[in-house]
Amino acid sequence: MHALRKWLLSGLLVIVPLFITLAVLKWIIDTLDQTLWVLPASWQVWLAEHNVRGLGVLLTLAILLVVGAVASNFIGKRLLGWGDAVVRRIPVVRSIYSSVKQVSDTLFSENGNAFRTAVLVQWPRENVWTIAFVTGAPGGEVMGHLGGEEYLSVYVPTTPNPTGGYFVMLKRSDCIELKMSVDEALKYIVSMGVVAPSATALPATR
Repeated sequence: MHALRKWLLSGLLVIVPLFITLAVLKWIIDTLDQTLWVLPASWQVWLAEHNVRGLGVLLTLAILLVVGAVASNFIGKRLLGWGDAVVRRIPVVRSIYSSVKQVSDTLFSENGNAFRTAVLVQWPRENVWTIAFVTGAPGGEVMGHLGGEEYLSVYVPTTPNPTGGYFVMLKRSDCIELKMSVDEALKYIVSMGVVAPSATALPATR
């Protein structure tokens, strides 16, 4: 019975991640295949009759590349600037668009520093430790209220879903910078500590 239980658990450890990965990929492909509505109706009918899958992924990538190429030249930048100014004049859309754009610019910018460093912090109370990510440094009016010490803006993710979490501002002296990569830290968080980082990823000195 012990051997059967061991084999069953080993099989689950192999099948479950593979099944979830395939299910997620299928969902992504099915979702992106909905972009095929931009094609002529006759093409859509032909693709549906022949059950062609995955073309939506290629179409989405092509659209992103074309938009990126246009946005990278002088005329494209002028058009985007004009469109951005128009959207920012719409009362309700303005606040949503500005917030989303600021976050996306921070996360996807080549010069951005978001989620570049993993740190060890005491959270939610003293002597309870967790891994967080440095997103920047406080500024403006907030910094004026924090005193003379140097602070860091830190994102503390939840487990096992790191897309939810808390934004806090901590003293730099209270944050221990880790040598592990962001990917290793995310795996450690998502796995609830099961997938430990490599032995070489030891905490850096303060």
